Amino acid sequence: MTRITTRRIAWFVAGTLAIAAGVYVARVAAIFAAYKAKMLCSEVFLAHREAGEVERELEVDDLQPLRVITDSVDRNARRVTSRFAGLITRDATFHDRRGCAVGSTADATQSIHITSSPGADNVTFPDERLRPVLDRAFAEPDPERLRRTRAVVVMHDGRVVAERYATGFTKETPILGWSMTKTMMNALVGVLVKEGRLGVDRPLPISEWQEPGDPRHAITLDHLLRMSSGLEFDESAWNPVSDVTVMLLGRPDAGLFAARKDLVAAPGTHWQYSSGTTNIISRAIRAVLNDDAAYADFPRRALFAPLQMTSAVIETDPSGSFIGSSFGYATARDWARLGLLYVNDGVWEGARILPEGWVAYTRTPAPADPLKRYGAHVWLKVADNYSGGAVLPADAFHATGHAGQFITMIPSARLVIVRLGLTRYPNVWDQTGFVREVIDAMGGAQ
Repeated sequence: MTRITTRRIAWFVAGTLAIAAGVYVARVAAIFAAYKAKMLCSEVFLAHREAGEVERELEVDDLQPLRVITDSVDRNARRVTSRFAGLITRDATFHDRRGCAVGSTADATQSIHITSSPGADNVTFPDERLRPVLDRAFAEPDPERLRRTRAVVVMHDGRVVAERYATGFTKETPILGWSMTKTMMNALVGVLVKEGRLGVDRPLPISEWQEPGDPRHAITLDHLLRMSSGLEFDESAWNPVSDVTVMLLGRPDAGLFAARKDLVAAPGTHWQYSSGTTNIISRAIRAVLNDDAAYADFPRRALFAPLQMTSAVIETDPSGSFIGSSFGYATARDWARLGLLYVNDGVWEGARILPEGWVAYTRTPAPADPLKRYGAHVWLKVADNYSGGAVLPADAFHATGHAGQFITMIPSARLVIVRLGLTRYPNVWDQTGFVREVIDAMGGAQ
């Protein structure tokens, strides 16, 4: 009797483990399919790139598991469908007014005005001193661990002094900035602070936090901008079912997903990088504007049009809220324009876009960050896996994004340096070394 019972328990445990493993595999496959559909949709219909080239990029290096995901592009419907084993299917659809979203249904967000010119020059060198520096930036010293630099733009005194693009990219190709989008959101928040509609030290109008006694009501805009909200959030990009991947690819409302997280530390006491906090800010902006049409047009009105960033767009989730953490597209020159706004202390062509003191606030280290590497949605130091240790000017700061996206801003040198790429391996791209080379080649950029 005991032997039979033991055997039944063993079969029960084995069956439970098998079911759990099957559920996990299904969740991972669904995220993989959603990722491939979303990326292919945006690159084809927003950036106007060739589908075959994009598909090959989506299966390189650590992305090779995506080869088990098949996909099809419907150009008439402007939809991409990705499938796993014929059992799991995810769609991403492009809308003129909001870019691509997985399982999209909403229509509201800003208009997208993007042109593409495949014949555009891929190399421009107004400053010949930078030619060898850019040669090295596009070189591949290790064929087993590729850098895949896509674009470089160097801007000095508000002028483009050098730029180069990889094959398949031009000065008119919008390129995904990943978390550089967070710095776009910093600028949008700055505009609302200037207009008196938001305050950095005030709680935010997040409906999920308004119940009496909810400790999350104490979270301020400053806490979110400085990644010190105290909210639980798993930012593990390597984990296909972490909070960040589920939020971006598996939920219809990214900001709502993040806003529902529990408080695990008192606001302002613990620093933890979290893309969820930025999407909560997106949700707060929508609540403050309280008009979906105004919200849809806000990035264009407040930022992109004044800076002539004609290619720029922040894609939305299916609910119509901006995914301000991750899904900003712009040409390399337009990313440089964003950087120039900060180098010029928030002023553009004589007009103040950001409030007085906003850039200084943005560059002030987050009090809860023990390493003092992070400000308010900008990095004050380059992460170790993208830094060879070169010393940069003390006032250098950075917008950074997944896979090696950088805008380095140096007000004292009047420099903006943009590097965009598809760098999947750590420690193969040295942003601090590259910036140091640019500065030195320009004689200190004085």
